[in-house]
Amino acid sequence: MFDFRAVALEVLETEISALTQLDQYIDDSFSQACELMFANESGKVVVMGMGKSGHIGKKIAATLASTGTSAFFVHPGEAAHGDLGMIKPADIVLAISNSGESSEILSLFPVLKRLNIKIISMTGKPNSNMAKLADIHLQVSVPKEACPLALAPTSSTTATLVMGDALAVALMQARGFTAEDFALSHPGGALGRKLLLKLSDIMHSGELLPLVSPTTLIRDALLEISQKGLGMTAVIDEQQNLMGIFTDGDLRRILDKRVDIHSTEIGEVMTVNPTIAKPSMLAAEGLNLMQDKSINGLILCDGTKVVGALNMHDLLKAGVV
Repeated sequence: MFDFRAVALEVLETEISALTQLDQYIDDSFSQACELMFANESGKVVVMGMGKSGHIGKKIAATLASTGTSAFFVHPGEAAHGDLGMIKPADIVLAISNSGESSEILSLFPVLKRLNIKIISMTGKPNSNMAKLADIHLQVSVPKEACPLALAPTSSTTATLVMGDALAVALMQARGFTAEDFALSHPGGALGRKLLLKLSDIMHSGELLPLVSPTTLIRDALLEISQKGLGMTAVIDEQQNLMGIFTDGDLRRILDKRVDIHSTEIGEVMTVNPTIAKPSMLAAEGLNLMQDKSINGLILCDGTKVVGALNMHDLLKAGVV
């Protein structure tokens, strides 16, 4: 039986070995490339690559863009047929090719030079045409490919990807890029929801808000709780100021005490001074507050007036938990 695991382990060993030698290329050229991209506030980084280098280039462009460096990918073949118009003089081109001899990219160099566009090349061959013609060259040479035929790009694409990550993270830290900045470019992701979503975005309000007066009988308050489906109700005065809260947990406790729900007013058994939050609070902060207080719901107040309510299920639906 063929030993698939042995081959896989050999691939890992080969690629890890290639990466351990990559640090020698984090040199002055790397610093110059970072400084050039960091100082370029009016333009973008345009990443190019053919074949497998193109796939890696797309990922590098995406990583740059999501970590504070404006970037996008342009296919060299399409650039030669009109997409070159997407590149402006203020932009910087990051051209990727392991051989450094990609004809599709090299054919664009004269036009890029004429537009005075700075070019950073990333190749495995320091004596290649792309390396010589670029303003800055980043070397990503590897001892050998993990492919036994030395044909499929494997170690070389991994090294290129890591070099791209190194550029992106170095620029990210130089810009003081924060988790909040990251969330702004990832509003649909879990981090974006945690850092951008506010309690006001998911709270129940208006007719969906469970509210009763302190003179409401417990049985009628239970009907309000059941209809609004939050497992609780706020108890308010005539000006909608919060007086207390009554929850499913409170119901269990008064039943244990054999309180008559048909004759007792909610104001006699409500919890006064409950934990509340402001609608402007981040949903993630609201979650932390509920966990700290071991509660399943929150009343939201603007000053002393009740404006909303939510429970743990709302946070689950919003993807905050």
